[in-house]
Amino acid sequence: MSHLLIKPERFTDRIDTFDYEYLSFQARKLRAGESLAGETGESELAIVLLGGFCSVESAAGSFARVGGRSGVFAGRPHAVYLPVGTAFTVTADTDCDLAFCYAKAEERFPARVVTPEEVEVEIRGGGNATRQINHILKPDFPAHRLLVVEVYTPAGNWSSYPPHKHDVHDPPGEVDLEEIYYYRVSAPEGYAIQKVYTADRRLDETITVRDGELVLVPEGYHPVVAAHGYDVYYLNALAGSARSMAASDDPDYAWVRSAWKELDPRLPLV
Repeated sequence: MSHLLIKPERFTDRIDTFDYEYLSFQARKLRAGESLAGETGESELAIVLLGGFCSVESAAGSFARVGGRSGVFAGRPHAVYLPVGTAFTVTADTDCDLAFCYAKAEERFPARVVTPEEVEVEIRGGGNATRQINHILKPDFPAHRLLVVEVYTPAGNWSSYPPHKHDVHDPPGEVDLEEIYYYRVSAPEGYAIQKVYTADRRLDETITVRDGELVLVPEGYHPVVAAHGYDVYYLNALAGSARSMAASDDPDYAWVRSAWKELDPRLPLV
């Protein structure tokens, strides 16, 4: 198994062992009435509601009955942002599905809820590389390092394409960002394929990813393709040398941008 592929049983508790400087992650499903207590510590946190409703009590603010969509393929998300040094308790108002995206931070910003109406939807790419981006924590969001987006890739389409990377601090064209890809697939037998590689092929892995699994992108180019017949969702959390999503394309494949003539009419998916 690839050392970049993390199975779901690894991150029901917060996992800080990615050999990452900034990012850590946790995913939990809670039954109605169950609670989960935590502390952001030296990190800022985005709690993304993948499905259901929950309430968040924290030292930085309290937010009642946040959420609404039944699952990731049923609408845009709610999220709760909490700053560094914040104790919190999440209580499930209904059965709920949660992702906790942490990034090391030194600056403190106000806690707040991000509503679906605030989530900017972008249709990116073209042809069978068209995909939908839901921007949850954008570079202009009041946070120190954490960036969070959702990506929907229709069945059979490519995503994160042309292959791009963000592992060198050379703004404004590229910044150095750690990244995770947390996957959901429209049916349990479906899958995605992700490649992670460097130009010199020092790192060169091709990974089959199933529902609920996570892929690390410590460096290099990292395209994705959804298996025919299965829509693929992934949640990206990023953090690094600058508050920017700047990336550079693999020069071998950058030309495909000029070949795109139309968007996939299946989008937006949600």
